[in-house]
Amino acid sequence: MLEIPESQNIAKQINENLCGQTIAKIAVAVSLHNFAFFSASPQEYSQMLNGQTIDKAQAAGGFVEIFLGKMRLLLSDGVNVRYYKKGEKMPLKHQLLLEFNGGSALVCTVQLYGMLLAFRENTLDNFYYQVAKNKPSPLSHEFTWDYFIDIYNTTKPSLSAKALLATEQRIPGLGNGVSQDILFNAGINPRSKLSSLEQQDLKALYKSVQETLHKMTEQSGRDSEKDLFGIKGGYRTILSSQTWQNPCPKCATTIVRQAFLGGNIYFCPICQPFKG
Repeated sequence: MLEIPESQNIAKQINENLCGQTIAKIAVAVSLHNFAFFSASPQEYSQMLNGQTIDKAQAAGGFVEIFLGKMRLLLSDGVNVRYYKKGEKMPLKHQLLLEFNGGSALVCTVQLYGMLLAFRENTLDNFYYQVAKNKPSPLSHEFTWDYFIDIYNTTKPSLSAKALLATEQRIPGLGNGVSQDILFNAGINPRSKLSSLEQQDLKALYKSVQETLHKMTEQSGRDSEKDLFGIKGGYRTILSSQTWQNPCPKCATTIVRQAFLGGNIYFCPICQPFKG
């Protein structure tokens, strides 16, 4: 899933490798997917994007936005984005394929859900996109302690630490995946109530949000995700579906896996004690 580190890395890779590429052919919704969301018909996508040249890409939360003249292509957090050079074998099933003049292609496939939206600049009125564009990223200087505490103060005290980080677009692009290591590094249990957190807990959490996401981004994303070329990120996840059966790296206690708020959480019961 595209979360902050992965969207940043893929936007960077597009800027380094695809700028100047002109779209020669488009295939939209070739493989039907009930939760792949488009902004127009396949014919309209061709009209909007065919012949357009990639100028740049930028990340906003869990989105990658590709600039093509006055047109835009927006890919959300559930979209896998892959670049294939001419002659490389491409997947037969996909939700969006952009073939360039030289024969290379950008292929997008959707996992559980995902948006692949084409639109003219300044015309997309999508709540998630607007929030991601307008709220400060944890990677930016605007994500200050005062800003973070304001998020905390305007969140119901009965909610959990996971809910604070990963729900209601409080911090766009920070989802269940990256929150696992953020909470582990802060020593906070995902289920702990916000009302139980002390000042030192909140300071540790704020520091971990910034430092963990910076580290993930600097290392080209998590090793549980793949980049534009299908290569896993360089950041070794501490807690994930791939590592939770390993003992806690700090105290060697067995890691706990539980279903919570629509996804699995992983935590060490010793290093991340529950606070009710």
